[in-house]
Amino acid sequence: MTYKTADNDGSVLLFTVYSFDGILVFGLLFICTCAYLKKVPRLNSWLLSEKKGVWGVFYKAAIIGTRLHIAVAASCLIMAFYIIFLK
Repeated sequence: MTYKTADNDGSVLLFTVYSFDGILVFGLLFICTCAYLKKVPRLNSWLLSEKKGVWGVFYKAAIIGTRLHIAVAASCLIMAFYIIFLK
């Protein structure tokens, strides 16, 4: 989704509402949260019991977070460095 706005000098600025780095941050936070919830016994049986369908997305994200924990942690650190220092 793109919006057009007029600057003070009359030039038109284009910006997107959904940026790629925002989607990456959301995905990483979703995977980390689901992996953490998998370690909590009460929430594990309630939220991550379904392996198919819409609720299966939580289960699959938790599996990604636990099996690829080194890659997910490295991605989180790289993304944090990018957001803090480069953006």
